[in-house]
Amino acid sequence: MRHTTLSLALLIVAAAPLHAQEHAAAPGLLSFNTGLMFWTILIFAGLYWVLRRFAFPVILASVEAREKALEDAITSAKRDREEAALLLAQHRAALDASRAEGQKLIAEARAAAERVRAELVEQAHAEQARMLDRARSEITAEKVKAVAELRREAVDLAILGASKVIGQNLDDAANRKLVESFLASVTPSAVAASR
Repeated sequence: MRHTTLSLALLIVAAAPLHAQEHAAAPGLLSFNTGLMFWTILIFAGLYWVLRRFAFPVILASVEAREKALEDAITSAKRDREEAALLLAQHRAALDASRAEGQKLIAEARAAAERVRAELVEQAHAEQARMLDRARSEITAEKVKAVAELRREAVDLAILGASKVIGQNLDDAANRKLVESFLASVTPSAVAASR
């Protein structure tokens, strides 16, 4: 309150000479008036003192606070940028590592698949060889069985033919003709029925 009153008093004192001059003759633009100069300097000095005493410290404190806040923001931005760059580098390294791991897993899977395929092919070849051996042995057994069956039938036929020849005593040509006609008339089912 005291400062406001002081400022108001100074303003009135400064305005009084100006009011008196309005009624006087208008001086020229370059005329030298010591009274006006005195009051202008006095008002300027008083206003400067009031501003320096009350306004400048607040303004300077505000400017310094703003400057400090800007410096802190810049420092924080630099720190955040460095942290972001570090995190980016870490993420890139992790991504590269995961890509390498993925490639490694793919290569291992391919190798495992190739091993399984080779094992299956080997098993198939072994099974094929076993089947061929079994088929060969079965063919051999069937061949032996068929030969034995043919021999048995040949013996049976020879015995039947001999009994026919003995039953009728004929010459060699007649015996041969008789056996050949008998063999031609006999079917395997007739031989099986005669047993």
